[in-house]
Amino acid sequence: MFKNALSIIKKMEKLSVVLVIEILGRPPEHVKEGLDILIERLGSEKGVKLLNKNCHEPVQIQDSKDLFTAFAEIELELDSLENYFGILFAYMPSHIEIIHPEKIALANTELNTLGNLLVQRLHDYDAITKKALIEKDVLLKKLQEISPELFSSNQDSKDIKKTKRKKKLR
Repeated sequence: MFKNALSIIKKMEKLSVVLVIEILGRPPEHVKEGLDILIERLGSEKGVKLLNKNCHEPVQIQDSKDLFTAFAEIELELDSLENYFGILFAYMPSHIEIIHPEKIALANTELNTLGNLLVQRLHDYDAITKKALIEKDVLLKKLQEISPELFSSNQDSKDIKKTKRKKKLR
């Protein structure tokens, strides 16, 4: 759907972009491997040419015993704005910068199409979030029905976790 709607945008000169992709996980070997796989997949996307990459080694997250993070700076050549927005949504880079061209001319209909696609995606994410919150509330209600002693009017979720841990230790 996203690709079909963007296909109405006219062909333009290729885009040169630099982006940063980060990954978090454990152990550090998996973080490094995951980042390498992500970069390989990105470079094999249609309309995307991998020009340069600089991968940084995983480092331990401060105040964490077993979580690691790594990032890569990647330079790409993209065939179109369709590829640009596709990468934004598919890979969610922490930073992206268009290096070339300096100016991009769009008709208002083209910009409207892009804006509507962005809004549609945001509405989709909003619906997913609302559904997850409703499901969480239903599960908490069921848990309260099963074990009312875990809940009181002034306990929060941290107190519930502490109560569960105490019960396990008994």
